Amino acid sequence: MSTCLRTMCLLVLSGLLITGARAAAQQDPMNPDQMRAFEHANPQWPDIQAHLPDPATASSQDLETAADVLRARRFPQDALDYYMYAAQRGGKEVTLLNKMGITELNLGHNDRARVYFERVIKLKKKDAEGWNNLGAVEYVDGRNGSAIYDYKRAIKLNKKGATYHSNLATAYLQEKDWRNARKEYAAALKLDPGLFNHSDSSGVVARMLTTEDHARFCFEMARIFAGYEDVPNMLHYLGMASEGGFDILEAMDRDSVMKRYSKDPRVLLLVRNARALRTTGRASVDNVTGAIPPLQPSQQAQHE
Repeated sequence: MSTCLRTMCLLVLSGLLITGARAAAQQDPMNPDQMRAFEHANPQWPDIQAHLPDPATASSQDLETAADVLRARRFPQDALDYYMYAAQRGGKEVTLLNKMGITELNLGHNDRARVYFERVIKLKKKDAEGWNNLGAVEYVDGRNGSAIYDYKRAIKLNKKGATYHSNLATAYLQEKDWRNARKEYAAALKLDPGLFNHSDSSGVVARMLTTEDHARFCFEMARIFAGYEDVPNMLHYLGMASEGGFDILEAMDRDSVMKRYSKDPRVLLLVRNARALRTTGRASVDNVTGAIPPLQPSQQAQHE
């Protein structure tokens, strides 16, 4: 079920996938200086340090780029310093505040991140990224209603932001609002069909859903792909849902979009496979991939 779990962690900040963060940082007793010392123990640090621009003479763009590199290489304390240097050298304040907020959120400093994002929308009320990022803080803090409000503001300001729709869908999913979650995921996929294939090593932790909700999420994704007649992806997500313990056959029989596939041999095969995985830890047959084979005449008659 790892693919489904990774997908469900999909929370995006300023176009970055929020897939794995420093959850430990929230519990880590180290102060910033101790954290910096720990980060500098990384053998990559001397090489990176040797190429850092001089904060006193470098341009704001060079300093911001250095901060981006530091954050990507997992030196967030130094990244925050260089974003600040860039701001002091006349860098774009809203952009830098968003990046500083993301960095703090990566560290598990939600309150500090909130301050940065609130500053962003105060300076620029129509900054879609700022509203989206503020929504992410609310989501991580468990304030789903506030997150939904903020994501909607982001979408109103930028209707083509696929990640904003995806974030809103995830918040709806947390509220078990399946209909609106499905609607927003579909909107996200329409804007960016490859959205769930993107990956980014920098990001923050999102509050995980229950196993049951992960499985339901996968079924909802399967339904969306079925609507697009994207059978391979539909089968993939049905498999993830079934492995998570979701009764996909019952759900498919009650769903107007999915019912036509409920007796398909490959669907029945992946259900049997999932049951074997749950009970024995190993599949009874090969993984289900590829296009759906033709139905038997008797099955075709049932679906017509």
